[in-house]
Amino acid sequence: MLVLMRDWIVNYIEAQKTALDSIPAEQVESIIQKLKDSHTKGQRIFVFGNGGSASNASHFATDLGKGASDVLDKSFNVLSLNDNVSWITAIGNDYAYEDVYLRQLQNYGQAGDIVLTFSVSGNSSNLIKAIDWANVNKLQTVALVGGNRGKLFEISSETIVIEDTHYGRVEDCQMGIAHMLCYAFMENDELKG
Repeated sequence: MLVLMRDWIVNYIEAQKTALDSIPAEQVESIIQKLKDSHTKGQRIFVFGNGGSASNASHFATDLGKGASDVLDKSFNVLSLNDNVSWITAIGNDYAYEDVYLRQLQNYGQAGDIVLTFSVSGNSSNLIKAIDWANVNKLQTVALVGGNRGKLFEISSETIVIEDTHYGRVEDCQMGIAHMLCYAFMENDELKG
């Protein structure tokens, strides 16, 4: 039993390394530049997801709004739309769950703002509706998705694909990307100016 468990662990680690290797550095760099431009212009950054991806969005908003902002002359204007339970439950109850992010963006979003969503499947209707609205209203759209890509891959203006479909591995890689997006500002002097 112990040997079988150890084999499973080793195989899991190897698969995680392969998933990490699929992260496209040039696309991560492109999103860092989007964040820098947004910061310079004082534009908002909206992040959201479902389940573990919602946790990643919350974590990212905290690291960008506090950690990365601590080393800059002004703070990032970042908001995780999945962190307000009252908003989500009111919208879900009075309209539909698929509108929980769309309705918030309609309240807050303006042309030029960044909308960044985390998803493994790329097919969650509440994420798709929000990205569709953002595109129509000239917000910048970014999606981090798993290997199945889904509809978000087709409609987002920029997408990073983790070439795996395992939820745990994809979410771990997405959090790694989120950390890179934040630590780029904390650890690179050329972004601090």
